[in-house]
Amino acid sequence: MHPHRKTALGSAVVLAAVAATVLAGCERGTSTGAGPSSPGPAKTGCPAVLVTAQAAVERAEKPHTTWDGPTTGPKAVSGKRIVYVAQTMTNPGVAGAAKGVQEAAQTIGWHVRVIDGQGTPAGIQAAFSQAIALRPSGLVIGGFDPHLTSQQVAKANAEHIPLIGWHAVDSPGPSKDPALFSNITTRVQDVAKISADWIITHSHGHAGVVVFTDASIPFARNKSELIKKQLATCAGVKLLAEENIPISDTSSRTPQEVSSLLSRFPDTWTHSVAINDVYFADAAPALRAARKKGGGTPYNIGAGDGDPSAFQRINNKQFQAATIPEPFSQQGWQILDEFNRAFSRRPASGYVAPVHISTAANSRGATTWNPPGYRAAYRKIWDR
Repeated sequence: MHPHRKTALGSAVVLAAVAATVLAGCERGTSTGAGPSSPGPAKTGCPAVLVTAQAAVERAEKPHTTWDGPTTGPKAVSGKRIVYVAQTMTNPGVAGAAKGVQEAAQTIGWHVRVIDGQGTPAGIQAAFSQAIALRPSGLVIGGFDPHLTSQQVAKANAEHIPLIGWHAVDSPGPSKDPALFSNITTRVQDVAKISADWIITHSHGHAGVVVFTDASIPFARNKSELIKKQLATCAGVKLLAEENIPISDTSSRTPQEVSSLLSRFPDTWTHSVAINDVYFADAAPALRAARKKGGGTPYNIGAGDGDPSAFQRINNKQFQAATIPEPFSQQGWQILDEFNRAFSRRPASGYVAPVHISTAANSRGATTWNPPGYRAAYRKIWDR
């Protein structure tokens, strides 16, 4: 990861931040982007965009001091059994949310079982079918597209088993198609925008960017499209390439792709953004082998996730500069609170955690991020 740069730039610096125009890319296997080029003297820039991006980044980097979520709701219903169907427990985000659900269950007095889908369509469908056969009180769709399991979703709906998603669809809150009581996630639009704004701010409006995504996941594909859209608002930011690597293949494919990128863009690759921090865990060996400095270019930001290993890379300046963390533990507690509302025939809370940027400067050695006060707030609701 890299040393944290101050994002507070004077207006003079902002107005001087100019760069080359965005160039459209050409396709190359699983990678899309333009060929190698040098940035050259800056002729155009995005001073107005940079000012707005800087302000947004400053807000997102500030620590949160008070709980801004629900403070009222139904008293805890007793004796419920929840099954968490995981896309794969090797995904740190999926596993982190599952851990939060299990922790909250101990407080509310419910039983939770986690079934691992092993990251394959067949495995996820089998896990979902197994979960329904257990006749649970409620079922969590943990990190996969419900349309992949449309038959199982229909069966759960027919048996009146409430479904709550974690990163199951694009938007937070209730969903009609598929029928989910609620979906727990940060707003993908906010995460995508702030990650792009961080690159614009960190580079002073002049960057060569690689985007890492998993196009097989609609949620991830949409996020990377939104990132690219926001990057394109700054004329000095050039999209060098987009690497489509399934999350299940990151360990085997990312090192090779990173080595290729270093050959193609030895001087112009300054920043990267990935839809999940895991890409940078697998990029680090290749960057290290190329004698790149852990605190230098490319400066990498994870647009979502924020697992402990990402924080460790950030805090130790080992090939990751920042992350937009999901509050895994809080979201696990929220999943149970939403189930409790469903069982009590109350509407979903509608709470969405605020977007936050974690860096070495503001994480202060922490390895997770969650909004403050959520445990006490949920306990107070359930104990009413």
